[in-house]
Amino acid sequence: MKAVHFGAGNIGRGFIGLLLDQSGYEVTFVDVNDEVITAINQDKSYQVHFADDTSEPSTVQHISGINSMKDPKAVTKAIIEADIVTTAVGPNILPVIAKAVAKGLAERIDIHRKPLAIIACENMIGGSTLLKEYVYQEIEEVDREGFDDLFSFPDAAVDRIVPNQSNENLLDVTVEPYYEWVVEKAFIQGDLPEIKGITYVDELGPYIERKLFTVNTGHATTAYLGSYHGHKTIFEALQDKTILDMLNGALQESGQALIKAYGFDVAAHEAYIQKIIGRFQNPHISDEVSRVARGPLRKLGPKDRFVRPASMYLEFTSAAPEYLSKAMAAALLFDNPADEEAVQLQKMIQEKGVKAAFTEVSGLEQDHPITQAVLSEYEKMN
Repeated sequence: MKAVHFGAGNIGRGFIGLLLDQSGYEVTFVDVNDEVITAINQDKSYQVHFADDTSEPSTVQHISGINSMKDPKAVTKAIIEADIVTTAVGPNILPVIAKAVAKGLAERIDIHRKPLAIIACENMIGGSTLLKEYVYQEIEEVDREGFDDLFSFPDAAVDRIVPNQSNENLLDVTVEPYYEWVVEKAFIQGDLPEIKGITYVDELGPYIERKLFTVNTGHATTAYLGSYHGHKTIFEALQDKTILDMLNGALQESGQALIKAYGFDVAAHEAYIQKIIGRFQNPHISDEVSRVARGPLRKLGPKDRFVRPASMYLEFTSAAPEYLSKAMAAALLFDNPADEEAVQLQKMIQEKGVKAAFTEVSGLEQDHPITQAVLSEYEKMN
């Protein structure tokens, strides 16, 4: 079996590539990083290490690489022959790879009629659906019906912490032992891909939001509050009981919203929250606060990890959340000259005032209860 995976970074190699290899696929990594692609083709293997005291490393073999800038024809050929296509490139790169995916699918459909699933394993809601939209922009409208008959873009929720790192071997990567890969099966054409570690579900939405509003919300909460209190790493921040308590408070608020919205079992979700907090406290993973906190404009967006669960909480309790508001206030105070979005946010606040800046970014009205709660916390912290 053959897999094409767009994105040969740490997540691609240490998460998706690892599971594809363990499931018996020959994995072709597609990337523009010539150093990494060259190493893949020379070394033919790499090791995935796990951030704990007990696990032995796993060796990933049966791999090859294509530089999509240098050899686009090879990418097309690989897609024609693929049994599965996956991505881990980041949401902003999906439109960039769409042209290559579209060309591969267009030539594939002329050669054989074998169904194919294209799964975007991105840290976002509806990644595969968005990729499909970009791909369809690259093809003629008359061809789309044929694509729908053969090619599926099932959405996925993925979760594995892959910290910043430097390894002696360029390709080796360290990841946390825990992972989750959930894929919506309803729209997959043909047989479900046999991949170790995938959980197929009928409806993905609840699982995506459970992950985003627990893992992503919790990670960002820790980062912004950690930055505010002068901590350098997530692990260090959570040694601070004040931040640990606020993290737990924020996840109780998002958890209450998730339980009300989707009917998750209360005890099971509490266990999930504590497992996530335990992952953040892993001493073997020392992720920098500045890295986790980057991109505050996106993270304060209407459908992202703060505003969306806060709005759900308000809907179900008729009150603005206290701890999520503290986290959003800390995000507004995040000032990092090395982060383009942080610079842009601070410029907006300086030019328009914090209220106007927050409402523009969050999509909430100036008199909205959440806006008022966030601004109240901001004034206390500023």
